[in-house]
Amino acid sequence: QVQLAESGGGLVQAGGSLRLSCTASGSISEANVMSWYRQAPGKQRDLVAAHVSGGTTNYADSVKGRFTISRDSTRRTVYLQMNSLKFEDTAVYFCNLVDATTSGRRDTWGQGTQVTVSS
Repeated sequence: QVQLAESGGGLVQAGGSLRLSCTASGSISEANVMSWYRQAPGKQRDLVAAHVSGGTTNYADSVKGRFTISRDSTRRTVYLQMNSLKFEDTAVYFCNLVDATTSGRRDTWGQGTQVTVSS
């Protein structure tokens, strides 16, 4: 069973920075994608940034140039460095891991961490 543990959310003023962390425990496939999504009240959950195990990254247009996704050397922890935060970045941020098992694709979600940006 894979679990994702997130940390790093909080309250920050507009223009400030936060770094989110997410660590995967359990057995995961070498080929995988770790991503950050966010969900604001009353809105759908949207992709913020994704990091493929081979190193490819992609970002939502709204965060390009401000957010950076990266992994540590174990490849089990993914970070989201968020700079120049805006009020509209306020949301619950969820970590997601997509990998493969003998049964096929597996999707795992973290519990979410609140990010609140005050204007």
